[in-house]
Amino acid sequence: MMPLSVGRVVVGVDGSPGSLHALRRAVEFSRAWQAPLFPVLAWQPPGGEAPARLRQIPELERDWCRGAEDRLNAAFEEGLGAIPLDLDCEPQIVRGPAGPALVQVADRPDDLIVVGSGRHGALARLTHSHIAAYCVAHASCCVIAVPPPPLAGIPRHLRHARRLAA
Repeated sequence: MMPLSVGRVVVGVDGSPGSLHALRRAVEFSRAWQAPLFPVLAWQPPGGEAPARLRQIPELERDWCRGAEDRLNAAFEEGLGAIPLDLDCEPQIVRGPAGPALVQVADRPDDLIVVGSGRHGALARLTHSHIAAYCVAHASCCVIAVPPPPLAGIPRHLRHARRLAA
């Protein structure tokens, strides 16, 4: 059941077709409820947290964080053309796994989490985490899992070629 009012719309963004589709839906929800949009990009150091803790190098951490900011900006550019100027938008870069990061940001009962539901193939189920399932199990607010767009199964370079041909 959809909430009667929403305080904030929190959306997981990683640049994948599913997350861009979720971002577009989150913008729609944000406008409909006149709620602030909190796009969240979660990141982890290459190789995981354990090796990064053993060798803490501040310059590398700054580079990784800048890279996450660049990915979030690129997702807005690709998914919407730019950050919507008509919305109160507060992008969040969070270090950690995506599911816990989204639940951490959406910590109010009137928040709404919007997340892509991921890929549905057998190999994808074995190799990818289930962020939407994590959010549903752990969030204290409503969660909407947006199914992937129709072109999500087509490789990125072919999707681009298809857009140019249209």
